[in-house]
Amino acid sequence: MADTENEDRTERASEKRLQDAREKGEVPRSRDLSGAMVVLAGASILLSYSSSMFAHMRHIYALGMAYSRDALFSDALMSRAMHAAMGDMLGLLLPIFAATMIAAVGSTVAIGGLNFSSEALVPNFQRLDPISGFGRLFSLNGLIELAKSLLKVAFIGVALVVLLRHDEAAVMATDRGAVNSGIAQALALVAHAALIFSVILAVIGGIDALWQRFDFERKHRMSKQEVKDEHKESEGNPHLKGRIRQMQHQLARRRMIQEVPKADVIVVNPTHFAVALRYDDSRMRAPRVIAKGVDIMAQQIRMVAEAHRVPLVEAPPLARALYATTELGHEIPSALYVAVAQILAYVYQLKQATERGGPIPDVPHPDIDPELQGRYRQP
Repeated sequence: MADTENEDRTERASEKRLQDAREKGEVPRSRDLSGAMVVLAGASILLSYSSSMFAHMRHIYALGMAYSRDALFSDALMSRAMHAAMGDMLGLLLPIFAATMIAAVGSTVAIGGLNFSSEALVPNFQRLDPISGFGRLFSLNGLIELAKSLLKVAFIGVALVVLLRHDEAAVMATDRGAVNSGIAQALALVAHAALIFSVILAVIGGIDALWQRFDFERKHRMSKQEVKDEHKESEGNPHLKGRIRQMQHQLARRRMIQEVPKADVIVVNPTHFAVALRYDDSRMRAPRVIAKGVDIMAQQIRMVAEAHRVPLVEAPPLARALYATTELGHEIPSALYVAVAQILAYVYQLKQATERGGPIPDVPHPDIDPELQGRYRQP
């Protein structure tokens, strides 16, 4: 069953899947490569600063063997000796600690990047299950780890034998020379051994790093169905998105209808188009379209306008041009200034005639460029 499931996972992991894995603390790591870099850094420090380290070691040794008569009877002898020894110990070990720390962090970041996950700190008691642990022992990863361990033991054992055979005469002669030369020879032997070990570990670690990256990508592969489901989840359900768009349109229409009572005039064609205009010379440079619609929406605009006694003016070419050229909430284009001014002047005259009982003005028929009506122009 598991083999069939793995065979179905043929697609590369998406960015979302990889990001989820990083949040869980799952990133490719190579302990062998990190160990090799740490040993290499330590060996490099031993070879580079062997003379300085030898000086610190000799001084620490001298602190415990040479004291004057006055110093032996001094109450501050112990504190002075401890401070001096601590200073030399820091000088001796600090370069090694710093180099190995940088190597450990750098090698880890180089493979999987810098990552911190709080979920990785949560204890996982399933790892204590002996049955699952026995299964992991004989899994592919378990066999690979066993093979790597055997290779490391074999190569390092052979290298150690070769190194000791090569330096056997020098090692055996250390007891016949001076103490300083013996210590220096021992430090050099340790440094060379560590350098050889680090090179062997680096080769194994490099192979292991490639395997860890491949294994990480293999474990997080996705099936075609998972890719579709994730895409649907990220893009949103089409039916839900359509429902949201429908609700947004309904809200926009509702807000637009609420603006109709504030209009100065509704330009109509008599049933298909309706455009509501508002003009406030103290705040607007030109009249603004606050509502517009065709067919059913045009009828709703007319009904609301009639209910609130907003004047309706039939000017079919102008209504089509306003609808085609002006977005909702925007000012009309300059090419329609004269035509709209005629309509507003008519509305003002009509209001004056109604209030004072004067003659009713003639309805204007402004001349509109057919190109301004776009696809709505009449043949």
